[in-house]
Amino acid sequence: MPRTAKKPTKSKLIKKLDIVFSKYIRLSSADKNGFCTCVTCDRKYHWKNIQAGHFMSRKHYSTRWDEDNVKPQCCGCNMFKQGEQYKYSLFLGSELSNELYLKSKEVVKFSSYDIEQMIEHYNTKLKTFL
Repeated sequence: MPRTAKKPTKSKLIKKLDIVFSKYIRLSSADKNGFCTCVTCDRKYHWKNIQAGHFMSRKHYSTRWDEDNVKPQCCGCNMFKQGEQYKYSLFLGSELSNELYLKSKEVVKFSSYDIEQMIEHYNTKLKTFL
C-alpha cells in the first residue's frame, strides 16, 4: 500500500511563508543591481545581506505578512538596535504607523490552507524577480 505524504505542520508552513515573504520583500525593494536601502539607517546592502524588518513585531499575525509592515532593514538596526521602531515610524509616516499599530491589535487565525495560499501567492510574485 503506497504511503501518502504527510501534510506539513502549521509551524512548518509558517516558517516556509516567512522565508518566501522575506525574500519577496527584499527583492521587491532592490534596485536593478540587487541593492536595498535600510529604512532606518539609509545604508545600502545587497538583498541577500539585508533582512525583512517588521515595524510591528512578527508575534502579531495580523501584520506579520503585511507588505506595509515589513521593509528592508540591516541586521544592525533590525536585531542589535531592536528594530529602531521610532525611526521606522518616521519612514512609514504617522498615518500608516498608526494604522499598522491598530491592525496589529486585531486577533487573526490563519488556517493551514490560508498559509499555503499565501506561500503560493508570494512564490508567484517572486517569479517576476528571478
